[in-house]
Amino acid sequence: MRFTKVVSLLAATIFILSACSGQSAQEKIYEHLEKAVSLEDEFRKQQEPLKKLEEQEQELYNQIIDLSMDEFDQIKKLSKEAAALVEEREEKLKLEKESIDAAKEEFDKIKPLIEDLDEEQAEAKKIADQLVDTMNKRYNAYQNLYEAYQKALDLDKKLYEMLQQKDLTQEELQQQVKSINESYSAVIEANEQFNTYTKEYNELKKQFYEAVGLDVTYEDSAESESKDNKNKSEEAE
Repeated sequence: MRFTKVVSLLAATIFILSACSGQSAQEKIYEHLEKAVSLEDEFRKQQEPLKKLEEQEQELYNQIIDLSMDEFDQIKKLSKEAAALVEEREEKLKLEKESIDAAKEEFDKIKPLIEDLDEEQAEAKKIADQLVDTMNKRYNAYQNLYEAYQKALDLDKKLYEMLQQKDLTQEELQQQVKSINESYSAVIEANEQFNTYTKEYNELKKQFYEAVGLDVTYEDSAESESKDNKNKSEEAE
């Protein structure tokens, strides 16, 4: 779970084309940048479903640890339900990553176009280079976030497998829960880094459009809601 909002790319809904025939380099760059935003739509769409699945799984976990071993059949049943929710979360994460990867591939198309900017647009070129550098850092930060979240999911899956074993000891359970909570701490850190680079990117994109004289109207893309703390209690009957 990310615990904090995932910041999205900022969309520019309108820009006014210059009167010259054909597209200028800055107009082509604009199209690639905004298509990258649209390709992240699937990423944004996964945030609310992920949050709901996380909440449902947390509720099942809370129910499980309130049960005693005399109710092992119920523990086993709820653990299987929780494991199924983890699988659903993994599918949402996969869709999220595919969206980010597609957006990055589209963004990379601006690189050769930067050199086509007019000589008098030196400031714009400088900002565009910074934009590329920041997007690369953002993309790498997302890879770290993805890997951290996937690791947390793997640990969650193992937890629910363990809870279906009647000979599970309290010590084994507590150790697994500790590993899970540490893993989600890494998710928080990776998420914060991703958000930082996203905000920097959005600001640089605005500066680039201003530098090349594109008249744009901005619309904030949807952001995910804040997520509740997912740390699991180490208590169990």
